Amino acid sequence: MMVRTPNLHLPRVMPDSAMLLAAASLLGIGLVMVASSSIAIADRLTGEPLYFFYRQTVYALAGILAAAVVVHVPMRLWQRNSFALLAAGLCLLVLVLVPGIGNEVNGARRWIGAGALTFQASEPVRLCILLYVAAYASRRQAALVTTWGGLFRPMLIVLSAAVLLLLEPDFGAAVVLMSVAGMMLFVAGARLLPLFSLAGVGVGAVALLAISSPYRLQRLVSFADPWADPFDSGFQLVQSLIAVGRGSITGVGLGNSVQKLLYLPETHTDFLFAILAEEFGLLGVLLIIGLFLLVGWRAFVAARRSVEAGRLFNGFLAYGIGGCLLLQAFINIGVNLGALPSKGLTLPFMSYGGSSLVVSCVLIGLLLRIDMENRAADSEGAA
Repeated sequence: MMVRTPNLHLPRVMPDSAMLLAAASLLGIGLVMVASSSIAIADRLTGEPLYFFYRQTVYALAGILAAAVVVHVPMRLWQRNSFALLAAGLCLLVLVLVPGIGNEVNGARRWIGAGALTFQASEPVRLCILLYVAAYASRRQAALVTTWGGLFRPMLIVLSAAVLLLLEPDFGAAVVLMSVAGMMLFVAGARLLPLFSLAGVGVGAVALLAISSPYRLQRLVSFADPWADPFDSGFQLVQSLIAVGRGSITGVGLGNSVQKLLYLPETHTDFLFAILAEEFGLLGVLLIIGLFLLVGWRAFVAARRSVEAGRLFNGFLAYGIGGCLLLQAFINIGVNLGALPSKGLTLPFMSYGGSSLVVSCVLIGLLLRIDMENRAADSEGAA
């Protein structure tokens, strides 16, 4: 049965207001928290207390502009160019490992470029992989459901990208990529036995790499009991837990965090959530978690509607985007609360960083476009 695709010029339909409001709230709160959490480190490094806030504001404007552009691009164009985008993404993962092109920071080679033009390669690559998996699953769904080969081909691409990420190393991005790709393929109909078999190979490889390095093994051990060495390997997690504990129910108030005064490292990036918990307490924590859950729920609603209407690419991609945002937020929050070992993952929409923020906005733009195409098709059908 032919599925009618909405025209390029959509009817006047309103975007998903709940999703838009939740994402905008996370972005706005994130800007406030970047300003608050980075004052001490920014003053020490640059002499300008709001240095990181100013830069994050520019990134936010760039992300909003990118999302506005994405909303006007039909989903069929993303589907048609998914393989070319995949090739570009894999090239980025190779280039970042090349000395002189990839920049090494704190022992990890994850960035490409120089100065203000530096970006983290794993962020756009994740989007490219999601587009490819959604396009493959919608095009080869029968083979995906019935044969091992139908599942092996996309998983081989995903595992190859994960290996390149592990070479940087970027364990967090590799875990998110493999988990979300597996979830998308499962939703598309992949059988559990072959899916779990291939997933087991990936998990085994990640575990082997983790325990083969004394540094990575130490991080895992210190996560299990940070208080055993609170001034060395467990220092960062101990300081994060102190920040969370000081927040209590209502927090110490915006700007009144003590841990951000050069006690807790990475306060405006990986551990921004701990400072938010200190300043706004449990109520602030529940608000942020609720906003992320709202974004994920609206993404899954748009995905279900697309799949039911036969727009499989749109639906599988929306499932992947919703799962990606939720999983990344879950891991970051888990790290800040001491429930997971440190992965180096940012909190979407909130942590400082241009690559993460712009790509997060692009993901929201794609979700809004998918929802608008659903509404446009419904209005055309009603007419």
